[in-house]
Amino acid sequence: MSDLGELDRPGTPAGAGAWDTRSEEWLSGAACLSDDGQPHARGEAEPGKPAPDAGPVHGPGRRAAAADPVKTLMHRHRELCERAVDPLEIAAGLEAHGVTDRTASRFRHRDVFSLAEEMYARVPRDGETTHRPSPPTALRLRADWALLTLLPGALCAATLAGLRLTQGQPRLITAAVGVLAVTLGIRVALSRGPLAPKDRTPEPGSGLWTWWLVAYAVLGDGLLRAAVAGGPDALPIGTTDGGPWPLTTAPVLALTLACAPAAWSAHLFAARARRKLTASRGLNEFTSSVRPLLCGTFALFLCLLTALLALTGAALDEPAAYAQTVTLGALLFLARLLTAHGFTHAPAVVLIATATVEGAALATVFAGRLPGCGFLATPVDTLVETWGPGSVPALACGAAALTLLLHANRRLTRASAHARSDGSS
Repeated sequence: MSDLGELDRPGTPAGAGAWDTRSEEWLSGAACLSDDGQPHARGEAEPGKPAPDAGPVHGPGRRAAAADPVKTLMHRHRELCERAVDPLEIAAGLEAHGVTDRTASRFRHRDVFSLAEEMYARVPRDGETTHRPSPPTALRLRADWALLTLLPGALCAATLAGLRLTQGQPRLITAAVGVLAVTLGIRVALSRGPLAPKDRTPEPGSGLWTWWLVAYAVLGDGLLRAAVAGGPDALPIGTTDGGPWPLTTAPVLALTLACAPAAWSAHLFAARARRKLTASRGLNEFTSSVRPLLCGTFALFLCLLTALLALTGAALDEPAAYAQTVTLGALLFLARLLTAHGFTHAPAVVLIATATVEGAALATVFAGRLPGCGFLATPVDTLVETWGPGSVPALACGAAALTLLLHANRRLTRASAHARSDGSS
């Protein structure tokens, strides 16, 4: 897999305008040191025309622009500066496009935050509206998404109860209606709140691969065990206590119930990161303070998921399947957390790779039955015989979750990932 650090770029902050991603090139032209040690502005206008707001090419206007390099920077970010509700918006916008504390020193500022404060203060505004007023319905909206996150777990529990109380064709109808209801419940729960994508829509097809991983958690272990034994001889009958292809329902119930702690954990992370962004005085300081917050939030979610898995396993009288379920939950949580902050490509790539690995593991078992192809099934057969059928999804999802965790430690610890948006909760 290619370096995930190059796969994602955060969504452009509101009002950022067009930008040349090679920011260092124009920054070196916007503020350079002259022979006497003073910064001077270098025009970037079309050939034969003076630079905007820089005065004439020769004469006192050039010296005035040379004494005020921040003005050139503000001109390039006029929309960002005018629409920003506080200096942090400008700081996040600059940082998103490669402006570092070292770059800020060229403008006689110790860090990007200090530079953003000056840019914000120098923008003319009609009245003092330094902070966006909180809408009166903020608390009600927060209660809405908090309650919606409970919907998938409730629908899944009702579906499983219906499956245990029905037989034959009514059971098939109950399963079909229940799957549809749970799917719609999850879509609604993820459409609002801290897990809803703010800047971009998820990559096309990422939802399909997510559902493949969830379906494998329900059907995959039973199918793999039957395939290794030479089956399956029949289709699943919707039971968990035997049959040619038993289902595993405790993991999917735990995962749907975990929508609530996932949203609450994501909200906690976003709120605390925003506070640290306000208190930080440099990009490195902010990154150092947010990294343990991210790891702590991730660990909190895993603890809550493990507790839910233990409860559902005991309630349904099934093995808890901790390894494969916790790793899958970790993968889905990190993928959604990155998506909610505008990083959509890397989660989609990792989800596709994980689903492909699980599908390939099943395919090699069946392909090994062909004449002369028995060696194809050897790796999966060895894993199943040694650690059980759950070792395949556990290894695949565990490696994928670790990859996304490393990627999140690079992306979600940047100030630009926490720029305030209209839809922030």
